[in-house]
Amino acid sequence: MSSIVVSELDYAPPGSDTLFFDVSFGVSPGDHAAIIGPNGGGKSTILRILSGQISTDGGEHSVGGSFLTMNQDAGMGRPNDTLREMLIEVALPELQKAGRTLVAAEKAMAAGTDDGMAYAEALTEWGDLGGYELEASWSAAAGRSVKTPVDDFSTRLVSELSGGERKRLVLDLLLNSGADVLLLDEPDNYLDIPTRVWLEDQIERCASTILMVSHDRSLLERVATKLIVLEGSGCWVHGGSYKTFPEAREQRQKLLGGALKRWNEEERRLHAHMKVMKARAAQNFKNATKANAAETRWEKFVKAGPPPAPVADQHIKVNLRGADSARRVLNLQDVSVNDLFLPFSDEVHFGERVGLIGPNGTGKTHLLKALSAESPPDLGSIALGPRTSVGTFTQVNDRPDFLGREAVEIVRDRVQDDEKAMKSLARYGLAYNARQEFETLSGGQKARLEILCLELEGHNVLLLDEPTDNLDIESSEALEKALDGFMGTVIAVSHDRTFLEGLDRFVMINDDGEVYSLPDFDVAMDALANPAKVANLRFAKPLT
Repeated sequence: MSSIVVSELDYAPPGSDTLFFDVSFGVSPGDHAAIIGPNGGGKSTILRILSGQISTDGGEHSVGGSFLTMNQDAGMGRPNDTLREMLIEVALPELQKAGRTLVAAEKAMAAGTDDGMAYAEALTEWGDLGGYELEASWSAAAGRSVKTPVDDFSTRLVSELSGGERKRLVLDLLLNSGADVLLLDEPDNYLDIPTRVWLEDQIERCASTILMVSHDRSLLERVATKLIVLEGSGCWVHGGSYKTFPEAREQRQKLLGGALKRWNEEERRLHAHMKVMKARAAQNFKNATKANAAETRWEKFVKAGPPPAPVADQHIKVNLRGADSARRVLNLQDVSVNDLFLPFSDEVHFGERVGLIGPNGTGKTHLLKALSAESPPDLGSIALGPRTSVGTFTQVNDRPDFLGREAVEIVRDRVQDDEKAMKSLARYGLAYNARQEFETLSGGQKARLEILCLELEGHNVLLLDEPTDNLDIESSEALEKALDGFMGTVIAVSHDRTFLEGLDRFVMINDDGEVYSLPDFDVAMDALANPAKVANLRFAKPLT
Protein backbone atom coordinates (compact mmCIF):
# COMPACT_ATOMS: atom_id res chain seq x y z
CA MET A 1 0.00 0.00 0.00
CA SER A 2 1.35 3.44 -0.97
CA SER A 3 0.52 5.01 2.39
CA ILE A 4 2.59 6.88 4.98
CA VAL A 5 2.10 6.26 8.70
CA VAL A 6 3.83 8.29 11.42
CA SER A 7 3.21 7.55 15.12
CA GLU A 8 4.52 9.48 18.15
CA LEU A 9 7.66 10.64 16.35
CA ASP A 10 10.32 12.36 18.50
CA TYR A 11 13.50 14.05 17.31
CA ALA A 12 16.24 16.21 18.82
CA PRO A 13 19.20 17.36 16.70
CA PRO A 14 22.62 16.28 18.11
CA GLY A 15 23.49 18.45 21.09
CA SER A 16 20.22 20.41 20.91
CA ASP A 17 16.83 20.48 22.58
CA THR A 18 13.91 18.46 21.26
CA LEU A 19 12.74 19.77 17.89
CA PHE A 20 9.37 17.97 17.99
CA PHE A 21 7.69 15.11 19.83
CA ASP A 22 4.50 13.05 19.68
CA VAL A 23 4.09 13.79 15.96
CA SER A 24 1.47 11.45 14.48
CA PHE A 25 -0.29 11.54 11.11
CA GLY A 26 -1.23 9.37 8.16
CA VAL A 27 -1.26 9.93 4.40
CA SER A 28 -3.62 7.65 2.48
CA PRO A 29 -2.84 6.17 -0.96
CA GLY A 30 -3.23 8.81 -3.65
CA ASP A 31 -3.26 11.75 -1.24
CA HIS A 32 -1.17 14.83 -2.07
CA ALA A 33 -0.36 16.10 1.42
CA ALA A 34 1.80 19.03 2.50
CA ILE A 35 3.67 19.71 5.73
CA ILE A 36 3.45 23.38 6.74
CA GLY A 37 4.66 25.31 9.78
CA PRO A 38 7.25 27.82 11.00
CA ASN A 39 10.81 27.91 9.69
CA GLY A 40 13.07 25.65 11.74
CA GLY A 41 10.15 23.61 13.09
CA GLY A 42 11.27 20.31 11.57
CA LYS A 43 9.34 20.00 8.28
CA SER A 44 12.35 18.93 6.21
CA THR A 45 13.56 16.78 9.10
CA ILE A 46 10.38 14.68 8.94
CA LEU A 47 10.96 14.01 5.23
CA ARG A 48 14.57 13.05 5.94
CA ILE A 49 13.43 10.65 8.68
CA LEU A 50 10.88 9.03 6.36
CA SER A 51 13.49 8.63 3.61
CA GLY A 52 15.99 7.04 6.02
CA GLN A 53 18.55 9.83 5.84
CA ILE A 54 18.47 10.40 9.61
CA SER A 55 17.24 8.35 12.57
CA THR A 56 14.45 9.31 14.93
CA ASP A 57 14.78 9.39 18.73
CA GLY A 58 11.42 7.75 19.27
CA GLY A 59 8.18 6.70 17.67
CA GLU A 60 7.46 4.66 14.57
CA HIS A 61 7.07 5.42 10.87
CA SER A 62 6.51 3.50 7.66
CA VAL A 63 6.36 4.26 3.95
CA GLY A 64 4.45 1.69 1.90
CA GLY A 65 5.86 0.59 -1.46
CA SER A 66 8.64 2.17 -3.51
CA PHE A 67 9.51 5.77 -2.80
CA LEU A 68 11.66 8.54 -4.29
CA THR A 69 12.99 11.57 -2.46
CA MET A 70 13.77 15.11 -3.59
CA ASN A 71 15.83 17.27 -1.22
CA GLN A 72 15.72 21.08 -1.32
CA ASP A 73 18.93 21.30 -3.36
CA ALA A 74 17.96 18.59 -5.88
CA GLY A 75 18.68 19.70 -9.42
CA MET A 76 21.25 22.25 -8.35
CA GLY A 77 24.18 19.84 -8.69
CA ARG A 78 27.88 20.62 -8.70
CA PRO A 79 28.78 22.48 -11.94
CA ASN A 80 31.35 19.87 -13.04
CA ASP A 81 29.03 16.92 -12.40
CA THR A 82 27.39 15.23 -15.34
CA LEU A 83 23.63 15.06 -15.71
CA ARG A 84 23.89 11.34 -15.04
CA GLU A 85 25.56 11.98 -11.67
CA MET A 86 22.85 14.51 -10.80
CA LEU A 87 19.97 12.23 -11.77
CA ILE A 88 21.40 9.17 -10.03
CA GLU A 89 20.84 11.03 -6.75
CA VAL A 90 17.05 11.01 -7.25
CA ALA A 91 16.82 7.32 -8.21
CA LEU A 92 15.67 4.42 -6.05
CA PRO A 93 18.17 3.69 -3.24
CA GLU A 94 19.52 0.48 -4.84
CA LEU A 95 19.97 2.25 -8.19
CA GLN A 96 21.68 5.19 -6.45
CA LYS A 97 24.28 2.82 -5.02
CA ALA A 98 24.77 0.96 -8.31
CA GLY A 99 24.97 4.24 -10.25
CA ARG A 100 27.64 5.71 -7.97
CA THR A 101 29.64 2.49 -8.26
CA LEU A 102 29.37 2.60 -12.06
CA VAL A 103 30.54 6.23 -12.26
CA ALA A 104 33.49 5.52 -9.92
CA ALA A 105 34.48 2.46 -11.99
CA GLU A 106 34.35 4.48 -15.22
CA LYS A 107 36.59 7.17 -13.75
CA ALA A 108 39.04 4.57 -12.43
CA MET A 109 39.24 2.92 -15.85
CA ALA A 110 39.78 6.28 -17.56
CA ALA A 111 42.56 7.09 -15.07
CA GLY A 112 44.24 3.74 -15.72
CA THR A 113 43.82 2.50 -12.14
CA ASP A 114 41.43 -0.31 -13.13
CA ASP A 115 41.69 -2.90 -15.89
CA GLY A 116 37.96 -2.77 -16.66
CA MET A 117 36.84 -5.73 -14.56
CA ALA A 118 35.24 -3.54 -11.89
CA TYR A 119 33.55 -1.50 -14.62
CA ALA A 120 32.15 -4.63 -16.27
CA GLU A 121 30.74 -5.84 -12.94
CA ALA A 122 29.25 -2.41 -12.17
CA LEU A 123 27.68 -2.22 -15.63
CA THR A 124 26.11 -5.67 -15.20
CA GLU A 125 24.65 -4.75 -11.81
CA TRP A 126 23.35 -1.44 -13.20
CA GLY A 127 21.54 -3.29 -15.99
CA ASP A 128 20.19 -6.03 -13.72
CA LEU A 129 18.64 -3.46 -11.36
CA GLY A 130 16.89 -1.58 -14.19
CA GLY A 131 19.48 1.08 -14.97
CA TYR A 132 18.86 1.01 -18.72
CA GLU A 133 15.13 1.48 -18.23
CA LEU A 134 15.93 4.41 -15.92
CA GLU A 135 18.15 5.96 -18.62
CA ALA A 136 15.23 5.71 -21.05
CA SER A 137 13.05 7.65 -18.59
CA TRP A 138 15.84 10.25 -18.31
CA SER A 139 15.75 10.73 -22.08
CA ALA A 140 11.96 11.08 -22.11
CA ALA A 141 12.02 13.63 -19.26
CA ALA A 142 14.87 15.59 -20.91
CA GLY A 143 12.91 15.72 -24.16
CA ARG A 144 10.07 17.43 -22.29
CA SER A 145 12.15 19.68 -20.02
CA VAL A 146 15.43 20.68 -21.70
CA LYS A 147 15.50 23.12 -24.62
CA THR A 148 18.51 21.57 -26.39
CA PRO A 149 18.72 17.79 -27.03
CA VAL A 150 20.64 15.72 -24.47
CA ASP A 151 22.57 13.09 -26.47
CA ASP A 152 24.71 11.70 -23.65
CA PHE A 153 23.91 12.04 -19.95
CA SER A 154 27.40 10.78 -19.04
CA THR A 155 29.14 13.72 -20.75
CA ARG A 156 26.61 16.59 -20.64
CA LEU A 157 27.51 18.81 -17.67
CA VAL A 158 25.08 20.18 -15.10
CA SER A 159 26.42 23.69 -15.77
CA GLU A 160 25.24 23.50 -19.39
CA LEU A 161 21.59 23.61 -18.25
CA SER A 162 19.91 26.57 -16.59
CA GLY A 163 18.80 26.17 -12.98
CA GLY A 164 15.17 26.11 -14.09
CA GLU A 165 15.86 23.37 -16.66
CA ARG A 166 17.65 21.21 -14.09
CA LYS A 167 14.88 21.55 -11.50
CA ARG A 168 12.16 20.88 -14.07
CA LEU A 169 14.06 17.83 -15.37
CA VAL A 170 14.24 16.34 -11.85
CA LEU A 171 10.58 17.08 -11.12
CA ASP A 172 9.44 15.68 -14.48
CA LEU A 173 11.40 12.51 -13.81
CA LEU A 174 9.98 12.04 -10.31
CA LEU A 175 6.37 12.90 -11.09
CA ASN A 176 6.33 10.50 -14.06
CA SER A 177 8.34 7.76 -12.33
CA GLY A 178 5.40 5.62 -11.24
CA ALA A 179 6.87 5.41 -7.71
CA ASP A 180 4.30 4.57 -5.04
CA VAL A 181 5.35 7.49 -2.83
CA LEU A 182 7.14 10.80 -3.51
CA LEU A 183 8.77 12.84 -0.71
CA LEU A 184 9.33 16.35 -2.10
CA ASP A 185 11.09 19.10 -0.12
CA GLU A 186 10.11 22.54 -1.49
CA PRO A 187 9.66 21.42 -5.11
CA ASP A 188 8.58 24.95 -6.11
CA ASN A 189 11.76 26.71 -4.93
CA TYR A 190 13.61 28.64 -7.68
CA LEU A 191 10.88 27.94 -10.26
CA ASP A 192 9.40 30.78 -12.31
CA ILE A 193 5.63 31.21 -12.42
CA PRO A 194 4.96 29.33 -15.70
CA THR A 195 6.97 26.37 -14.35
CA ARG A 196 5.11 26.52 -11.03
CA VAL A 197 1.82 26.29 -12.94
CA TRP A 198 3.27 23.32 -14.87
CA LEU A 199 4.29 21.73 -11.55
CA GLU A 200 0.75 22.11 -10.19
CA ASP A 201 -0.67 20.48 -13.32
CA GLN A 202 1.78 17.58 -12.95
CA ILE A 203 1.01 17.06 -9.26
CA GLU A 204 -2.74 17.06 -9.93
CA ARG A 205 -2.28 14.33 -12.58
CA CYS A 206 0.25 12.29 -10.59
CA ALA A 207 -1.10 8.98 -9.23
CA SER A 208 1.66 8.65 -6.61
CA THR A 209 1.07 9.39 -2.94
CA ILE A 210 2.87 12.69 -2.31
CA LEU A 211 4.13 14.26 0.91
CA MET A 212 5.76 17.64 0.30
CA VAL A 213 7.00 20.73 2.09
CA SER A 214 6.00 24.03 0.48
CA HIS A 215 5.45 27.68 1.39
CA ASP A 216 3.77 28.59 -1.91
CA ARG A 217 0.24 29.50 -0.89
CA SER A 218 -1.08 29.38 -4.48
CA LEU A 219 0.31 25.87 -4.95
CA LEU A 220 -1.04 24.70 -1.59
CA GLU A 221 -4.49 26.04 -2.41
CA ARG A 222 -4.59 24.22 -5.73
CA VAL A 223 -2.99 20.79 -5.15
CA ALA A 224 -2.81 19.95 -1.43
CA THR A 225 -5.54 17.50 -0.41
CA LYS A 226 -4.39 17.44 3.23
CA LEU A 227 -2.20 19.66 5.44
CA ILE A 228 0.00 18.35 8.25
CA VAL A 229 0.49 21.40 10.46
CA LEU A 230 3.72 21.24 12.45
CA GLU A 231 3.52 23.66 15.37
CA GLY A 232 3.83 23.75 19.12
CA SER A 233 6.36 20.84 19.12
CA GLY A 234 3.65 18.56 17.75
CA CYS A 235 1.25 18.47 14.83
CA TRP A 236 -2.38 18.39 13.77
CA VAL A 237 -4.03 17.54 10.46
CA HIS A 238 -6.33 19.68 8.32
CA GLY A 239 -8.20 17.51 5.86
CA GLY A 240 -8.39 20.03 3.03
CA SER A 241 -6.40 22.49 0.92
CA TYR A 242 -4.91 25.79 2.06
CA LYS A 243 -8.04 27.61 0.89
CA THR A 244 -9.88 26.53 4.04
CA PHE A 245 -6.84 26.35 6.35
CA PRO A 246 -6.78 29.87 7.90
CA GLU A 247 -10.42 29.58 8.96
CA ALA A 248 -9.91 26.01 10.23
CA ARG A 249 -6.89 27.03 12.31
CA GLU A 250 -8.72 30.00 13.81
CA GLN A 251 -11.62 27.73 14.77
CA ARG A 252 -9.24 25.14 16.23
CA GLN A 253 -7.53 27.77 18.37
CA LYS A 254 -10.91 28.90 19.73
CA LEU A 255 -11.95 25.32 20.51
CA LEU A 256 -8.66 24.55 22.25
CA GLY A 257 -8.92 27.73 24.27
CA GLY A 258 -12.53 26.94 25.25
CA ALA A 259 -11.72 23.34 26.17
CA LEU A 260 -8.79 24.38 28.34
CA LYS A 261 -10.88 27.04 30.04
CA ARG A 262 -13.61 24.48 30.81
CA TRP A 263 -11.01 22.00 32.12
CA ASN A 264 -9.53 24.63 34.45
CA GLU A 265 -12.98 25.57 35.72
CA GLU A 266 -13.87 21.92 36.37
CA GLU A 267 -10.54 21.29 38.14
CA ARG A 268 -11.16 24.26 40.44
CA ARG A 269 -14.73 23.06 41.12
CA LEU A 270 -13.62 19.50 42.01
CA HIS A 271 -10.78 20.80 44.16
CA ALA A 272 -13.08 23.17 46.05
CA HIS A 273 -15.63 20.37 46.56
CA MET A 274 -12.88 18.09 47.94
CA LYS A 275 -11.79 20.80 50.41
CA VAL A 276 -15.37 21.29 51.61
CA MET A 277 -15.87 17.53 52.13
CA LYS A 278 -12.58 17.19 54.01
CA ALA A 279 -13.61 20.05 56.30
CA ARG A 280 -16.94 18.33 56.96
CA ALA A 281 -15.18 15.01 57.61
CA ALA A 282 -13.00 16.72 60.20
CA GLN A 283 -16.16 17.74 62.02
CA ASN A 284 -18.08 14.49 61.50
CA PHE A 285 -16.36 11.17 60.68
CA LYS A 286 -19.49 10.01 58.84
CA ASN A 287 -18.44 12.33 55.98
CA ALA A 288 -15.03 10.61 55.61
CA THR A 289 -16.20 8.27 52.82
CA LYS A 290 -17.62 11.16 50.81
CA ALA A 291 -14.42 13.17 51.37
CA ASN A 292 -12.25 10.28 50.14
CA ALA A 293 -14.47 9.85 47.06
CA ALA A 294 -14.20 13.59 46.27
CA GLU A 295 -10.40 13.45 46.61
CA THR A 296 -10.18 10.36 44.37
CA ARG A 297 -12.37 12.03 41.71
CA TRP A 298 -10.20 15.17 41.74
CA GLU A 299 -6.94 13.18 41.58
CA LYS A 300 -8.15 11.11 38.60
CA PHE A 301 -9.23 14.26 36.77
CA VAL A 302 -5.84 15.95 37.32
CA LYS A 303 -3.92 12.79 36.39
CA ALA A 304 -5.74 12.59 33.04
CA GLY A 305 -4.32 16.04 32.30
CA PRO A 306 -5.73 19.09 30.55
CA PRO A 307 -6.50 19.27 26.82
CA PRO A 308 -3.81 20.91 24.63
CA ALA A 309 -3.64 24.68 24.86
CA PRO A 310 -3.92 26.92 21.77
CA VAL A 311 -0.57 27.14 19.96
CA ALA A 312 1.18 30.45 20.47
CA ASP A 313 1.52 32.28 17.15
CA GLN A 314 4.95 33.47 16.02
CA HIS A 315 3.88 37.14 16.02
CA ILE A 316 6.55 38.24 13.55
CA LYS A 317 6.48 42.05 13.66
CA VAL A 318 8.08 43.73 10.66
CA ASN A 319 8.19 47.52 10.93
CA LEU A 320 9.52 48.96 7.66
CA ARG A 321 9.26 52.71 8.19
CA GLY A 322 10.92 54.28 5.14
CA ALA A 323 11.05 58.03 4.49
CA ASP A 324 10.11 60.62 1.91
CA SER A 325 12.12 61.13 -1.28
CA ALA A 326 11.78 63.06 -4.53
CA ARG A 327 8.87 62.08 -6.78
CA ARG A 328 11.16 60.46 -9.37
CA VAL A 329 13.08 57.75 -7.56
CA LEU A 330 14.74 56.04 -10.55
CA ASN A 331 15.30 57.09 -14.13
CA LEU A 332 16.42 54.36 -16.54
CA GLN A 333 17.57 55.41 -19.99
CA ASP A 334 18.31 52.76 -22.67
CA VAL A 335 19.51 50.27 -20.03
CA SER A 336 20.81 46.78 -20.86
CA VAL A 337 22.86 44.28 -18.82
CA ASN A 338 25.04 41.52 -20.30
CA ASP A 339 22.93 41.50 -23.49
CA LEU A 340 20.25 39.67 -21.46
CA PHE A 341 17.53 42.07 -22.60
CA LEU A 342 17.12 44.83 -25.14
CA PRO A 343 17.84 48.41 -24.03
CA PHE A 344 14.78 49.93 -22.39
CA SER A 345 13.76 53.12 -20.59
CA ASP A 346 11.42 53.61 -17.64
CA GLU A 347 10.80 55.75 -14.57
CA VAL A 348 9.93 54.60 -11.04
CA HIS A 349 8.13 57.08 -8.81
CA PHE A 350 7.97 57.43 -5.04
CA GLY A 351 5.61 54.96 -3.36
CA GLU A 352 5.33 52.56 -6.30
CA ARG A 353 5.46 48.78 -5.82
CA VAL A 354 6.99 47.40 -9.01
CA GLY A 355 7.34 43.69 -9.76
CA LEU A 356 10.06 42.42 -12.12
CA ILE A 357 8.71 39.26 -13.72
CA GLY A 358 9.49 36.84 -16.52
CA PRO A 359 10.99 33.39 -17.08
CA ASN A 360 14.15 32.34 -15.25
CA GLY A 361 17.37 33.44 -16.92
CA THR A 362 16.04 36.63 -18.50
CA GLY A 363 18.14 38.98 -16.35
CA LYS A 364 15.84 40.16 -13.56
CA THR A 365 18.44 39.68 -10.80
CA HIS A 366 21.11 41.31 -12.99
CA LEU A 367 18.81 44.31 -13.41
CA LEU A 368 18.31 44.57 -9.64
CA LYS A 369 22.11 44.56 -9.15
CA ALA A 370 22.39 47.36 -11.69
CA LEU A 371 19.70 49.37 -9.88
CA SER A 372 21.57 48.94 -6.59
CA ALA A 373 24.86 50.06 -8.27
CA GLU A 374 26.44 46.71 -7.36
CA SER A 375 27.25 46.22 -11.03
CA PRO A 376 26.71 49.06 -13.55
CA PRO A 377 24.68 48.43 -16.73
CA ASP A 378 26.60 47.62 -19.91
CA LEU A 379 24.47 50.11 -21.83
CA GLY A 380 22.54 53.19 -20.82
CA SER A 381 22.27 55.01 -17.52
CA ILE A 382 20.47 54.67 -14.18
CA ALA A 383 19.96 57.80 -12.09
CA LEU A 384 18.67 57.88 -8.50
CA GLY A 385 16.48 60.75 -7.41
CA PRO A 386 17.34 63.07 -4.48
CA ARG A 387 16.97 61.86 -0.89
CA THR A 388 16.96 58.19 -1.84
CA SER A 389 18.51 55.46 0.31
CA VAL A 390 18.65 52.01 -1.30
CA GLY A 391 18.52 48.72 0.60
CA THR A 392 18.78 45.27 -1.04
CA PHE A 393 17.61 41.77 -0.18
CA THR A 394 19.54 38.98 -1.93
CA GLN A 395 17.81 35.85 -3.27
CA VAL A 396 20.23 33.36 -1.70
CA ASN A 397 21.07 35.50 1.37
CA ASP A 398 24.53 36.11 -0.09
CA ARG A 399 25.98 38.35 2.61
CA PRO A 400 29.78 37.93 2.97
CA ASP A 401 29.69 40.72 5.58
CA PHE A 402 27.53 38.50 7.82
CA LEU A 403 29.70 35.36 7.65
CA GLY A 404 31.27 34.18 10.92
CA ARG A 405 29.19 36.64 12.94
CA GLU A 406 26.43 35.96 15.44
CA ALA A 407 22.94 37.27 14.71
CA VAL A 408 23.01 39.58 17.75
CA GLU A 409 26.33 41.10 16.58
CA ILE A 410 24.93 41.82 13.13
CA VAL A 411 21.86 43.56 14.59
CA ARG A 412 23.86 45.40 17.27
CA ASP A 413 25.87 47.16 14.53
CA ARG A 414 22.60 48.80 13.50
CA VAL A 415 21.12 49.70 16.93
CA GLN A 416 24.29 50.19 19.06
CA ASP A 417 22.73 48.47 22.07
CA ASP A 418 22.53 44.82 23.21
CA GLU A 419 19.08 45.17 24.77
CA LYS A 420 17.61 46.81 21.64
CA ALA A 421 19.29 44.18 19.47
CA MET A 422 17.67 41.34 21.44
CA LYS A 423 14.25 43.03 21.33
CA SER A 424 14.57 43.43 17.56
CA LEU A 425 15.51 39.77 17.13
CA ALA A 426 12.54 38.76 19.30
CA ARG A 427 10.13 40.69 17.02
CA TYR A 428 11.36 38.53 14.13
CA GLY A 429 11.19 35.25 16.05
CA LEU A 430 14.99 35.05 16.24
CA ALA A 431 15.63 35.51 19.98
CA TYR A 432 16.68 31.87 20.42
CA ASN A 433 19.07 32.20 17.47
CA ALA A 434 20.83 35.31 18.78
CA ARG A 435 24.13 33.49 19.44
CA GLN A 436 24.11 31.48 16.22
CA GLU A 437 26.51 32.43 13.46
CA PHE A 438 24.83 33.55 10.24
CA GLU A 439 25.89 30.53 8.18
CA THR A 440 24.35 28.10 10.70
CA LEU A 441 20.88 29.66 10.44
CA SER A 442 18.19 28.04 8.30
CA GLY A 443 17.26 29.68 5.00
CA GLY A 444 14.15 31.20 6.52
CA GLN A 445 16.04 32.53 9.55
CA LYS A 446 18.67 34.13 7.28
CA ALA A 447 15.90 35.76 5.26
CA ARG A 448 14.22 37.18 8.38
CA LEU A 449 17.55 38.51 9.69
CA GLU A 450 18.27 40.22 6.38
CA ILE A 451 14.81 41.85 6.34
CA LEU A 452 15.33 42.99 9.96
CA CYS A 453 18.59 44.67 8.92
CA LEU A 454 16.78 46.47 6.09
CA GLU A 455 14.23 47.72 8.62
CA LEU A 456 16.86 48.99 11.05
CA GLU A 457 18.88 50.70 8.29
CA GLY A 458 15.83 52.82 7.42
CA HIS A 459 15.99 52.81 3.61
CA ASN A 460 13.22 54.35 1.49
CA VAL A 461 13.93 52.29 -1.65
CA LEU A 462 13.87 48.49 -1.26
CA LEU A 463 15.22 46.17 -3.96
CA LEU A 464 13.99 42.67 -3.07
CA ASP A 465 15.15 39.53 -4.89
CA GLU A 466 12.75 36.65 -4.09
CA PRO A 467 12.08 37.90 -0.52
CA THR A 468 9.54 35.16 0.34
CA ASP A 469 11.39 32.19 -1.19
CA ASN A 470 12.65 30.84 2.15
CA LEU A 471 10.07 32.41 4.45
CA ASP A 472 7.36 30.40 6.14
CA ILE A 473 3.78 31.51 5.50
CA GLU A 474 3.43 33.62 8.66
CA SER A 475 6.69 35.48 7.94
CA SER A 476 5.63 36.11 4.32
CA GLU A 477 2.32 37.53 5.49
CA ALA A 478 4.08 39.73 8.06
CA LEU A 479 6.41 41.08 5.36
CA GLU A 480 3.49 41.76 3.00
CA LYS A 481 1.61 43.62 5.74
CA ALA A 482 4.71 45.70 6.52
CA LEU A 483 5.20 46.62 2.86
CA ASP A 484 1.57 47.81 2.73
CA GLY A 485 2.43 50.48 5.31
CA PHE A 486 5.98 51.17 4.10
CA MET A 487 6.65 54.82 3.27
CA GLY A 488 8.86 54.34 0.27
CA THR A 489 9.36 52.51 -3.00
CA VAL A 490 9.61 48.75 -3.58
CA ILE A 491 11.03 46.95 -6.62
CA ALA A 492 10.84 43.18 -6.27
CA VAL A 493 11.71 40.07 -8.24
CA SER A 494 9.34 37.31 -7.18
CA HIS A 495 7.65 34.14 -8.41
CA ASP A 496 5.30 34.09 -5.39
CA ARG A 497 1.89 34.87 -6.86
CA THR A 498 0.34 35.77 -3.50
CA PHE A 499 3.17 38.27 -2.86
CA LEU A 500 2.95 39.70 -6.39
CA GLU A 501 -0.78 40.31 -5.99
CA GLY A 502 0.03 43.12 -3.56
CA LEU A 503 2.21 45.07 -6.02
CA ASP A 504 1.06 47.98 -8.22
CA ARG A 505 2.55 47.38 -11.66
CA PHE A 506 4.97 45.05 -13.41
CA VAL A 507 7.92 45.07 -15.77
CA MET A 508 8.20 41.82 -17.72
CA ILE A 509 11.34 40.58 -19.49
CA ASN A 510 10.73 37.90 -22.11
CA ASP A 511 13.00 35.11 -23.31
CA ASP A 512 13.61 37.11 -26.50
CA GLY A 513 14.86 40.08 -24.47
CA GLU A 514 11.87 42.34 -25.01
CA VAL A 515 10.67 44.39 -22.03
CA TYR A 516 7.03 45.32 -21.35
CA SER A 517 5.22 47.45 -18.78
CA LEU A 518 2.06 45.78 -17.41
CA PRO A 519 -0.43 47.79 -15.35
CA ASP A 520 -1.73 45.23 -12.83
CA PHE A 521 -1.55 41.67 -11.48
CA ASP A 522 -4.22 40.16 -13.75
CA VAL A 523 -2.57 41.45 -16.93
CA ALA A 524 0.81 40.25 -15.60
CA MET A 525 -0.52 36.72 -15.04
CA ASP A 526 -2.02 36.69 -18.55
CA ALA A 527 1.34 37.76 -19.97
CA LEU A 528 3.21 35.04 -18.08
CA ALA A 529 0.74 32.41 -19.23
CA ASN A 530 1.13 33.51 -22.88
CA PRO A 531 4.56 35.17 -23.18
CA ALA A 532 4.57 34.91 -26.98
CA LYS A 533 1.35 36.94 -27.12
CA VAL A 534 2.24 39.66 -24.59
CA ALA A 535 2.57 42.23 -27.38
CA ASN A 536 -1.09 41.63 -28.24
CA LEU A 537 -2.38 42.25 -24.71
CA ARG A 538 -4.51 45.35 -24.62
CA PHE A 539 -2.75 47.05 -21.71
CA ALA A 540 0.84 45.87 -22.35
CA LYS A 541 3.22 48.73 -23.15
CA PRO A 542 6.55 47.87 -24.85
CA LEU A 543 9.54 49.55 -23.20
CA THR A 544 12.16 48.45 -25.77
